[in-house]
This record gives sequence, structure tokens and C-alpha cells, in this order.
Amino acid sequence: MKTSKTILITGAASGIGLATVRLFYTNGWKIIAADINQVALKALQTELGDEIVAIQADISTRNGASALMAAASSATQGKLDCLFNCAGLLQMGPHSSIDPLLIDRMMDVNIKGVLYCIDAALPLLKNTPDAHIVNMSSTSAEYGSPDHAVYSASKFFVKGLTEALNIEFEPLGIQVSAIIAPYVNTPMVNNASVKAASVQKLGVKIEANQVAQTVWKAAHGNKVIWRVGMDAVALNLLSRLFGSAAKPIVKNLTGY
Repeated sequence: MKTSKTILITGAASGIGLATVRLFYTNGWKIIAADINQVALKALQTELGDEIVAIQADISTRNGASALMAAASSATQGKLDCLFNCAGLLQMGPHSSIDPLLIDRMMDVNIKGVLYCIDAALPLLKNTPDAHIVNMSSTSAEYGSPDHAVYSASKFFVKGLTEALNIEFEPLGIQVSAIIAPYVNTPMVNNASVKAASVQKLGVKIEANQVAQTVWKAAHGNKVIWRVGMDAVALNLLSRLFGSAAKPIVKNLTGY
């Protein structure tokens, strides 16, 4: 079933991004698939054909995000129904053990990349009635998570940015939402060379398709925060009930 609606998905060639591409494609949306991995993008294009527009992009710089949105604008006649900021990096392990260059790269993608894409996409979104921005956050934004402290902090940023811009962009007719999910069965988690103790303790219970289904709901809804799975709901309740007093519980849940 064809539709005139368009979605731009960053991190589109793997994991949650790939699952979201397939779901929206099946439902007839025009897909702008952005990823830094050109080989994976070509495989995606081969799978789905010319119905998607695959763009290699490095969103960690303003120039990269601007170039991506310029290419997207050409493909969509200057409109965009939904921006899904899915691209992200995860480095796990004790903070002092992680290469500072990897930390910097994680911040560049997880924080700056989201911000730069929103800023660059804003003219397209303003030009589209009932536009949506959907940002990928995490349950690690409920309470700071050991063994991926900077990743956790980056997802706090995404959640806070989402809540603030949802208010600021309301007069523009743009809904801004965040997806909160625990560990998802994706290469980013499964293929990590170092895994946080909480991966074993909490388990990996969520599939990428479940997150994609929530992105679909967010792209059509008007809630600010969308949680995936009961663990996400429980962790939010825990943080709200106990605040900073939740520290002993968090230590236990994360293997500390």
C-alpha cells in the first residue's frame, strides 16, 4: 500500500534502524536510509530496491548532517514526515578502561548527531503538516548505568532534549518523541567485545522488531515518551519512586 509519507532513518543499515526501514517500507512509506556503512547500505538497497533512497552519511558533524538533509530534501521535494534518530554507538566496560577516542566518538554520534540531524531537518519538518521527530533513547536514561556511564549520559541528553523540544516545537506542529528500551537483540549489544555485567544480569529480552513497532506508533501518535517492554516500565517506576535512593537497587541490577 503506497503512501506519500516519508521517513529518514539514521543508523538504517543494522539493528533497530534496519528493522524500522523494513516495517515502514512494508507499509508503503518512502524511506531515506542513512548510515555510515556503505557496504551495509548497498546490501539494503539490493534487498529493497530503488524504492528506498540510501545515503552514506556521517552525522557526527554539522556538515555531514546538513549534506544528508540536502540530499533527502532533493528526494522528497523538501518535505519530511518523520525523522528517526536511531544511529548510536555503545562502548561498555568500566569508564576508566574505555579508550578516550572511543568515548569521544560515542558522544559525537549519540549527542551531537541527534542534535545536528534535528537542526538540519527542521526546515523539511516545518514544511510538512503533522511532522514527527522520534529519538532513540534507553532505559539507561532512567538512572545512570555503570559499565556504560557515557552512553547512559548520552541517552539522558536525548531524553531531555526530546522533552524540551516537544514543547518548543509544538507551535510548529512537530511532535517530538523518545523511545525508551532496555537491551535490544542487535549486533551493537551482541557483538560487543566487552559487555556490562547488567547484560547478563538483566538479559536481552527485546527484539529490534518490537522497537520498530513502537517507532511506528510514535510516528503516528502524540506521546512524548514511548517505553518498550515491562522492564522499561519497571525501571521508570523505580527511578520515580526512589530517586537517588535507588542506588542500592541499581547496583544490584547492574551486577555491582
